[in-house]
Amino acid sequence: MTGFARAEGVQGGYGWSWEVRSVNARNLDTRLRMPAGFDRLEAGLRQAVSDRFKRGSVSLSLTVARPERPPQLRVNRDVLDQVLALAGELSGRIEAAPPRIDGLLAVRGVLEAVEAEETEEERARLDEAVTAGCIDALAALSVARGEEGGRLKILIAAHLARIAELAAGAVACGESQPAAVEERLREAVSTLLETDQRLSEERLAQEVALLVAKSDVREEIDRLVAHVEAARELLDSGDAVGRRLDFLCQEFNREANTLCSKAQSLELTRVGLDLKAAVEQLREQIQNVE
Repeated sequence: MTGFARAEGVQGGYGWSWEVRSVNARNLDTRLRMPAGFDRLEAGLRQAVSDRFKRGSVSLSLTVARPERPPQLRVNRDVLDQVLALAGELSGRIEAAPPRIDGLLAVRGVLEAVEAEETEEERARLDEAVTAGCIDALAALSVARGEEGGRLKILIAAHLARIAELAAGAVACGESQPAAVEERLREAVSTLLETDQRLSEERLAQEVALLVAKSDVREEIDRLVAHVEAARELLDSGDAVGRRLDFLCQEFNREANTLCSKAQSLELTRVGLDLKAAVEQLREQIQNVE
């Protein structure tokens, strides 16, 4: 199922934004794009996605704007100690005033500019805010997917109604199957008699029973009706039913194929072909259902 959502916020001078989107997929596939340093959140975010969704390719993208912090100045004490040691060594040889602080700090390498480091508390608050924003975005995505699901439910219900209608039509066509079988058998017997080949009554009865059994489509029609009812119950359940509907589609297609193979009339063959087309349309929509 498809959808898009966005969430953003500010924490400790950081500005962040989430963009989450999903497209149709047979299974759940989560993809995360985050700036360096935020990989520590990946496991928890993946779990949040799997807790909420069961199918679909879900992409999450995090953008973080870091605050501009003035660098901190730090004295490199190793370099300073070396400078002082050299000054002491030279003081006995050269008459000079003692070194001044400003002079010492002006020596290259004594004074360094370093980036201000975050504290553990600041990092924890940022992680918490970013994670909460992702949860909000996923909730909004779920709403968007639910709206699409409502529209898909109407389409799927229409396809199920069409399958039920065709199954009812197959009942009428199936009632004429025995007559069609009898007519074909009569033609076959006439052909055998014309070639002077004898057919015993027992063999004739066996052939009749075999043909009638092969042409009986009542079980297939009953299963089609049962599958339609099961699919409607799944649609009304409000659960994640995509996989179960996908299985029912396979069963629909199996019954339609069997119906076509047993058809002894052009009318029933047409119904079977229409059923296969309706089932394929249903299957295409079910691929979008969670």
